[in-house]
Amino acid sequence: MVSLRTVRTSSAMYHPCPDEHGLPVRIANPSLPGDPAAWHDPARMATVVPGGAMPTALNGTPIAPASLPLVEARIGEPPYALPAGMRAAAGAVIVEDDGRVWLVAPTNGFGGYAATFPKGRVDGGLDLQATAVREAFEESGLAVELVAFLADVPRTQTYTRYYVARRVGGDPALMGWETQAVHLVPFALLTEVAVHANDVAVIAALRRMA
Repeated sequence: MVSLRTVRTSSAMYHPCPDEHGLPVRIANPSLPGDPAAWHDPARMATVVPGGAMPTALNGTPIAPASLPLVEARIGEPPYALPAGMRAAAGAVIVEDDGRVWLVAPTNGFGGYAATFPKGRVDGGLDLQATAVREAFEESGLAVELVAFLADVPRTQTYTRYYVARRVGGDPALMGWETQAVHLVPFALLTEVAVHANDVAVIAALRRMA
């Protein structure tokens, strides 16, 4: 069983990024960074915390600060039918070139998630694809390119469209305040790390596509 280790509450810290109101974000149980060697081993899970150390490149793509990428090339996707009473949302399942998948650990376990896929509600005039790219960037620090439609998943308050994406830049150590760690997880371990019931259908869809 994979362990998402945390330190004691007495070791609480503040996220280096303030929230959307400019207020400090206290992390009650900060995540611990993983073994640096794990970044270059496709069979191991790697973890970075806010401001943590990262290799200069991974699978030939640099790890460096980036800006939110524009969604210039739209991918084909089926019609999106939003059920009554639900909010539209979108997320990205970011698959690394070595087959591992990027997950985020929501700050203070928000929503009951220990680790999950970056996602968020549609707002600010953005469409589904642009929302998925934005949420990936804000929550994981990664600049991504969408490559395929994955699935539409009903959640408690949202109907979330997921896309498969690939990393084209960014630095996960620069994750936004909503995230207290970013994990790179071997495909075979996804169900041990993304354990929330809402992610079962997402992982199943990814397996069908593999």
